[in-house]
Amino acid sequence: MRVTVFGASGVIGQALLPLLAGEHEVVAVSRELHDTGDGIRWVEADVASGEGVADALEQADVAYYLVHSLGARDFERQDREAARNVSREAALAGVEQIVYLGGLGGGEEHASPHLRSRRETGERLASDGVPVTILRAAMVVGKGSAAFETILGLVKRLPVMITPSWVSTPTQPIALEDIARYLAGVGGNDAAIGEVFDAGGPEVMTYRQMIERIAALLGKRPRIVEVPVLTPALSALWLELVTPVSASVARPLVEGLRNPTVAREERLQRLLPLRLTPFDDAARSALGEC
Repeated sequence: MRVTVFGASGVIGQALLPLLAGEHEVVAVSRELHDTGDGIRWVEADVASGEGVADALEQADVAYYLVHSLGARDFERQDREAARNVSREAALAGVEQIVYLGGLGGGEEHASPHLRSRRETGERLASDGVPVTILRAAMVVGKGSAAFETILGLVKRLPVMITPSWVSTPTQPIALEDIARYLAGVGGNDAAIGEVFDAGGPEVMTYRQMIERIAALLGKRPRIVEVPVLTPALSALWLELVTPVSASVARPLVEGLRNPTVAREERLQRLLPLRLTPFDDAARSALGEC
């Protein structure tokens, strides 16, 4: 099977590529050219403009879409246009399946712009008739994940945290290795064609609990004080001051933290019965790479 991976140079893409390369002919797509090797051929393309997308999809059976424009001022529009470009060219190329990693919580009535954009991206990818398999996940626990790096930055830098109420929102984080295995498992899988799956980790927790457990792994005991007055804009500026994440990325992430991101069904686990990584083990692995 020939597989094209858009967003191959990102955190998820880098974890997914080795899993695909052992079994498939893999075309990895990035805006910058990489050295080809290890059974992976790198090509240049820009989903935002559409340049190179048709060539990247030539003879592809399955296309993975791991792209987002988070951090851009108009990320919602850019995400819609990029998805439309890939949808159109995938249909013309005869692609049999698009696999897309979206976000949990996007279907809520008061979903944040970021989570709403993730849902709309999946809809645009399906707009030209190619069946789309969507995995909806919460925070990915792994080195380089913006949400994980944000929490890690808080723990490392602040012995006392004045936090907004979103720290009590429930979420279901998943290990980077596990979401990569799920993505690899649905590609070319007839039972997954056109389906939407919730991809949750083995534990539901609040962001406060997540902060405390990462702190424990680092031998820290931060004091957390919740206040109701921090707006998303103020929270984003605060995060930019004390974490590696820019305000343009932090703000949509913070807005999304108001929405519970918990799996509502377990069909993916039944389809792919993987042994999922406990949160502490996933965090410990990510910390070991920092």
